[in-house]
Amino acid sequence: MTTTWTPERPWRGIMTATALPLRADLTVDHDAYAEHVRRLLDSGCDGVVPNGSLGEYQTLTERERARVVRTAVEAAGDGARVMPGVSAYGSAESRRWAEQAAEAGCGSVLLLPPNGYRADETSVRAHFAEVAAAGLPVVAYNNPVDTKVDLTPGLLAALHGDGGVVAVKEFSGDVRRAYAIAELAPELDLLIGADDVLLELAIAGAVGWVAGYANAFPATCAALYHAAVAGDLGTALPLYRSLHPLLRWDSRTEFVQAIKFSMDLLGLPGGPVRPPRTPLPPRAADAVRAATEKAAADGHH
Repeated sequence: MTTTWTPERPWRGIMTATALPLRADLTVDHDAYAEHVRRLLDSGCDGVVPNGSLGEYQTLTERERARVVRTAVEAAGDGARVMPGVSAYGSAESRRWAEQAAEAGCGSVLLLPPNGYRADETSVRAHFAEVAAAGLPVVAYNNPVDTKVDLTPGLLAALHGDGGVVAVKEFSGDVRRAYAIAELAPELDLLIGADDVLLELAIAGAVGWVAGYANAFPATCAALYHAAVAGDLGTALPLYRSLHPLLRWDSRTEFVQAIKFSMDLLGLPGGPVRPPRTPLPPRAADAVRAATEKAAADGHH
């Protein structure tokens, strides 16, 4: 099974969930964002995921959100390498975002289950079917901690059987699920959804990584991903251990602030966050600073 990006399966490989550069007045810096997308691809990432949680999509206006997708496609030079997040409170709105992604030339979309309430299985299946009707391949995003809706292996198998999803970004942190998913839906692609279980899910058969800390260390993260999915533990394990003090921030509440702060420290376009998020408190900032400086000193880039 190929674990690299292809035009036929553009959700595979290492796809960076992009942080969104904001100016001091909290407006979107689209020029900086375009430069960031190009830098990620030039550094070995296979594609980008705009308008995900890391991209603070919940705080964007409709005009901003649409422009972010168009900026990513233009900067990538190949819309198939762009997998926008299309999550919203209602299925109709999510479908409209999927249609916008299709019009922009994107290759796939990333979709959370209904997140305005604790939806039952019937509602979840209807939600994914509605968005899939827009025509682009849909990657399900399982984040039960934040959404309160758990896409269990059994439910994912049902969604895949419905034709609603082609893959899952698995963020539950329970690496045991990889094996249940493979048993119940062997044709469903497993994507690593949390940076700090990358190696475990790669060994378990993941064929992609929706990466967070690749925003700050794209070249090293690309090398880590390819070594991990190839089973090259001699290369992957030292890199993983070295980066893990940073990677684990991807699973914490302050993941947006932490990743953007690391980017700022490295001279990359991170910038502030929009409310209701606030800057990292001093103790957390000190920890991120120390881990980032050590990673840079260790030669990660």
